[in-house]
Amino acid sequence: MSRVFVLNGPNLGRLGAREPLIYGSTTHADLVELCVKAGQELGLDVEVRQTDSEGEMIGWLHEAADAEIPVVLNGAAWTHYSIAIRDACSQLTSKLVEVHISNIHKREEFRHHSVISAVADGVIAGLGVTGYALALRWIAEHR
Repeated sequence: MSRVFVLNGPNLGRLGAREPLIYGSTTHADLVELCVKAGQELGLDVEVRQTDSEGEMIGWLHEAADAEIPVVLNGAAWTHYSIAIRDACSQLTSKLVEVHISNIHKREEFRHHSVISAVADGVIAGLGVTGYALALRWIAEHR
């Protein structure tokens, strides 16, 4: 079974409570369950992690790079400004799919630009948590 990291950035641990009109009622625990189940159906060993610490996220990206582990990344706010996260993503040695629950292009202007997209294999935005399952399917098909 191929290993895949699903990495979530700041505030995503508060899914379900955080701005439900934008992010929905799915909790982070629900998201973990969805991703693990989708992974099992696709023959993937999915590990979901969430952090509010930029340094911890960079460490996980380095871990993925060193072990050639594909990554589904919701960088959350870091998407729009963290060159450190972008640089860690550029070191990945396997697939990277950037995911956003909301459509960042329909939101505040500062959310319209991603520093990560240029180093990602693909971007999924605005499809809710279903975007994670779609990203995992793409990774399974492009191993």
